[in-house]
Amino acid sequence: PTITGFLHLGGLRTALYNYIFAKKHQGTFILRVEDTDQNRVVPGAAEGIEDMLDWAGIPPDESPGRGGPAGPYVQSLRLELYGRASAALLASGAAYRCFCSPQRLELLRRDALRSQQTPRYDNRCRHLTPAEVAQKLSQGLDSIIRFRLEKGVEPFQDLVYGWNKHEVAEVEGDPVILKGDGFPTYHLANVVDDHYMGITHVLRGTEWLASTSKHLLLYKAFGWEPPQFGHLPLLLNKDGGKLSKRQGDIFLERFAQDGFLPEALLDIVTNCGSGFTEKQMGRTLKELISQFEVGRITTHSALLDLEALPEFNRIHLTRHIENQGLRQKLVRELQGLVELVYGDQQVDPDVLEHAYVERVLLLRKGHISLLKTLVSSDYSYLWVRPSVSRQQLQTISAEVDEIGKLVLGLMTRQAAALTVEELNKDLRSLQKQTRETKYSSMMQLLRLVLSGRQHGPSVAEMMVTLGAEEVCGRIHRALSS
Repeated sequence: PTITGFLHLGGLRTALYNYIFAKKHQGTFILRVEDTDQNRVVPGAAEGIEDMLDWAGIPPDESPGRGGPAGPYVQSLRLELYGRASAALLASGAAYRCFCSPQRLELLRRDALRSQQTPRYDNRCRHLTPAEVAQKLSQGLDSIIRFRLEKGVEPFQDLVYGWNKHEVAEVEGDPVILKGDGFPTYHLANVVDDHYMGITHVLRGTEWLASTSKHLLLYKAFGWEPPQFGHLPLLLNKDGGKLSKRQGDIFLERFAQDGFLPEALLDIVTNCGSGFTEKQMGRTLKELISQFEVGRITTHSALLDLEALPEFNRIHLTRHIENQGLRQKLVRELQGLVELVYGDQQVDPDVLEHAYVERVLLLRKGHISLLKTLVSSDYSYLWVRPSVSRQQLQTISAEVDEIGKLVLGLMTRQAAALTVEELNKDLRSLQKQTRETKYSSMMQLLRLVLSGRQHGPSVAEMMVTLGAEEVCGRIHRALSS
């Protein structure tokens, strides 16, 4: 990737396909950072990309942070290599020095646009003799190095798009491969690096498909064996438009901050695409690796429906809660969230106990899409014990004590097997044992005792989630206040 910003879903998908391909074939997944356009480099972006790949569970085997036998993995630290490579192309006649000023190139571009043509370099300096080049250099004129495009490119077999070839010399001018500041362009740098790093396979975005013939001409000029290329179709919104980066909606940091699990993101970006035997929600990374076949990737764009992400997350969150080891991590996270959200209120230490928090997670399994839902206002009753006076309760019903005793008796009998359905039936039966309290008033009273709120989940749901011991404790406190 270039380090011009944060890692987004498109970049994650490209990295993921490379990762699962490498792991499927017992290969090595390499992260190499492109920073040859120094004006666009964002400080900290390289570290951010690597951090996000670690967070997503697809860490590179070799990278700027980890190092490795083929380093350095940042292109600005490999300038000497690109200088030698371009010198070799100059010596063989496959490249030449260009002395055209930026002003002349801009005029060419404007003329082409005015004539409604695609801007291209007119290859003027290609025809300079060695003597003319030497004279210009002796005059101290600035130069760049261009690669000489030749007609008659050979077709290549793309892993996704099949047989392809693009007669680049007919539609493009000779491309710059080394700029005046000694930095290479992508075309030279990626070819040189892939060769020296021993890259065997490259999976990259389909926008590079048309440039591949140009890269293969470079490999031929060097006398090197090229890797196999596979170009991934675009990742688009479900309506076929480009993914919006404007509000940070597709950056991984945003999803991590919002509490989405990395497994849900890996699942949704592969589910909307292709490369697997069938569409199936809830795949783990291990399953993605075992099911992946590069030949199954189709050429049509992948349409991403982010509205479905909460459902993907619900499935993976359920799996985390069911796994004892992962559940312990969620318990610690939820304890931290409770302290963060309700720390300034009177949170009783009992409700932060491991066993209580774990019980809440197990009871809400399958009902929530995000862990942070459990610290929303609807669930505040779980963490903040209400302060309700007997006087408040008596304004709802004069039978406060009778109702309290009936519910305490029910909790003692039903403690082992509380379900919302059974409780709803039992509460209706209890109401019939009161003298004059209506069912709605009894529910209002119990809701106040349990949560201190007028609205929220049903009384039966609150009782199930709190558990018999906590329900009894809250009733006793209310009756004795």
